Amino acid sequence: MTTQTGYAVHQIARPTGFPTADDFAYVRTPVPTPAPGTALVHNLLLSVDPYHRGLMDGGEGGFELGTPLEGRAVGRVVASRDPGLAEGDLVFHRRGWRTHALVTLGVDGTRRLRNHDGVPLEAYLSILGGTGLTAYAALTRTAALREGEDLFVSAAAGGVGTATGHIARLLGARRIIGSAGSAAKVAHLTGELGFDAAFDYHDGPVGEQLAQAAAAGGGGIDVYVDNVGGDHLEGAIDVLREFGRIAWVGAISMYNGDRSPAAPRNLFEVVHKSLRLEGVLVRHHTNLQDELEEFLVPHLRSGRIGTDTTVAQGFDHTVEAFLGMLHGDNLGKMLVRVEG
Repeated sequence: MTTQTGYAVHQIARPTGFPTADDFAYVRTPVPTPAPGTALVHNLLLSVDPYHRGLMDGGEGGFELGTPLEGRAVGRVVASRDPGLAEGDLVFHRRGWRTHALVTLGVDGTRRLRNHDGVPLEAYLSILGGTGLTAYAALTRTAALREGEDLFVSAAAGGVGTATGHIARLLGARRIIGSAGSAAKVAHLTGELGFDAAFDYHDGPVGEQLAQAAAAGGGGIDVYVDNVGGDHLEGAIDVLREFGRIAWVGAISMYNGDRSPAAPRNLFEVVHKSLRLEGVLVRHHTNLQDELEEFLVPHLRSGRIGTDTTVAQGFDHTVEAFLGMLHGDNLGKMLVRVEG
C-alpha cells in the first residue's frame, strides 16, 4: 500500500446465513483530496461489530452492494480543509472498513479524541468507544445498577460483555455472572476478568446453568445485560428477583438467518415480578461520552482495567477479523490495525 492508493472493503453479495469471504471484495481506490469543510484521515484502527451483520441484509438503513462498508474507526488527520481539524489530530469517526476517509467534525459522530496520556489507542474503540458506552449506558441509565446488586451478562467475553463486567465491578456490583461460548472463555472471565461465576452455554440448558450459578450466591439476580436474547433471556427472567431490570443490547441468537423466536415462553413473568425490560441503542447516549471517560480513564491509567481487545494486524485481514468475530474467535472487542 502507498500513500497515493487507498483500499476499501466492499460488500458484493447478500449473505445467506453466516457471511463468507466471497461476499466481500478488497477494492483499490485513489486517496481522496479534501474539499472545503472536510479532512482526510488515514485510519489507524477499525472496529468490526455484530451489528454489521444485520446491515448486510440490505433494506432500509442497510449496506448497499458495491460501496465501501461503514464502521467505527480511529484515524489521524493527514490533510485538512475543516477549520475544526488540524493535521495530526486523532479523530473518531464512522467511515471505517477503508484505509482513508473524508470526514467533517461533528457530522455522523466525527469527533476529535481527547488523547488521554497513558491510555492506549485501542481503548477508544473498546472500553472508551461504542462498546464501553453501550455498557455504561445499560448499567447506569437503563438498568440503574445499584451497589450490592447481582448482575448477569450474556456473551460476557465479547466487547460489550467485558466492558459490562469492568464497569459493574467499579459501580459496586456484589456478584457478576457471565455466559460464554467455550471453556477457555469461561476461564478467562473468572480467572482474568474477575467474574464471580461463568458457564459455557453449550454445556446444558442456559436457564439451569444460570440458576445454579445464581444459587451459589444466595439465589437470584437483580440486573441482566442481554447481548443474546432467546434462551438466555428466558433463563434470566426465571432468576430475576422482583423489580429486576433487563437492559437488552443485542440478540446474537437471531443473527445469521436464525429466526427462532426472540420472545421467551415466560415473558409474562415480567408482569408477575414487576420487571422492567428496555432496549439500549448507543446512539441515544452519546451525551455520556465525557462522563464515561472521566469515570474510566483513571482506572485505565492505573491498570485496574484493560482494553480487552483482540487485534488483527493489517487492513487485508478486515474481513477475516469480522468473520472470526461472528464465530466467536475473539476475547473482548475485535479490532483491525491498519498498516501502510
